[in-house]
Parts: sequence; C-alpha cells; structure tokens
Amino acid sequence: MDRWRGRVALVTGASVGIGAAIAKSLVQHGIKVVGCARNVEQIEKLAAECVSSGYSGALFPYKCDLSVEDEVLSMFSWIKTQHKGVDVCINNAGLALPEPLLNGKTSGWRTMMDVNVIGLSVCTREAYQSMKERNIDDGHIININSMSGHRVVNSAYTHFYTATKYAVTALTEGLRQELREAKTHIRATSISPGLVETEFAYRLFSENQDKASATYKSIKCLQPDDLAKAVVYVLSAPPHVQIGDIQMRPVEQLT
Repeated sequence: MDRWRGRVALVTGASVGIGAAIAKSLVQHGIKVVGCARNVEQIEKLAAECVSSGYSGALFPYKCDLSVEDEVLSMFSWIKTQHKGVDVCINNAGLALPEPLLNGKTSGWRTMMDVNVIGLSVCTREAYQSMKERNIDDGHIININSMSGHRVVNSAYTHFYTATKYAVTALTEGLRQELREAKTHIRATSISPGLVETEFAYRLFSENQDKASATYKSIKCLQPDDLAKAVVYVLSAPPHVQIGDIQMRPVEQLT
C-alpha cells in the first residue's frame, strides 16, 4: 500500500457501514480520502476520529446526492481544485427498495437505477477523466457489487435491486475492456459480498425491523471491515495483476 500513500481516493456512501469502514482503512494507510454521502455529519465524526487516532492519512467529508448528476460533477470539480484529482475511485454507494416487479413503484425502480447504476457510471467516467488529464496510469476503480450481481434469489423485494447489481457486473467488465482498448494500466475491480451486517436490511425492511434483525441473526454475517480488507488486498496487488471480481460470502450462507 506504500505507493498509495499521500494519494487521493474517493469513497461514495462513506457515512456508514461498508463505506465508512473502507474510508477509515484507507486513511490508516496514509491516503487522502474524500468521503461523500447525502448525510455528512457521520463522515465528519469519522474524520475527527481519524485525526484523534493519529492516522497518517486524512478524511474529507463531502455532501453529495449521487442521483443528481450536477452534484456529482460539482464534487469532482471540488476535488480537482482542492486535491488535483482522483487516483482511486471506490463506488460503494447503493440501495435496495422493496419494490417487486409485479406491483412495485416506478419511482423506487428509478431511484435504484439512478444510484446503483447511473451514479456509479458517472463517478467512474469522471474519475477516469481525472486520471487521464493528469497522466495517471496506475489508478484503480473499484465497484462494491453484490452476490446479487451473480445470482437471483427467490425474493420479490430484491429482484429489481438484483437487476441493478447484474448491471454493475457488466459495467465492471465493460470498463476493464475499455481501459485495455485505451492502452492504460488503470485497473477495474468488482467486489461482490454476500450478507454483510450493516444498515442495509434495516433500510430494505424499514416497515419490519424485526425481519431485518432476524436476517442478520440467522447466520454469522460478514462485517464491514471484511470488505475494507478486501479493498486493501485489491489495491495492494502488483501493478501487472488485474483482479476482476472477488466473491465473498459468510461461510454459513447457502446462496
């Protein structure tokens, strides 16, 4: 990780859960991290914790709604002004809403597409352009995907969400191919976790918190730090090594 020390990483959805764990870990490794989310108060608290812990990097909170392209573009402009640009982009932000295919709300489907697919793609494009204009040839774009991007579970509440994650699988491989055609050594990786104990299920089952709690109690789940360690592993790989996709489940998870 020494080669990343002092460089700039963007982590989306950095306020809680997986994103917060990734941001904290990268700061510990001496990276300047821009952590964005719609709610920056929790990122500000995490930034203060990083300072008090004496970590060698720094966390810079930024308020941004990834479903609004103008806000994303303004964020990248701010990063360019304050930090010259992005060397690592970690597309972590994502959400699932309980909107089945047969009777779900169109607005919910659009929200999932706007954040999980379009927002991710805009961040990817802008990160690549930032690297290109500064002749950065060793950057890295990491998409926090899901096992739902590789199989369909018999759960009506998550079928549309699953479609967005299948899109992330395709987008990551498409990105890898376009980067090769561009003759750059910038790398693209997807990390696909199974059940991770975060706020995810509580948001998905917001009207049935007992169901969310039972989901996490059913097996020993992955923890956000497990994903942070996977990100560090990916970034630590030698420059000639392309890690395409990491699939990781709790040992006890069946599907």
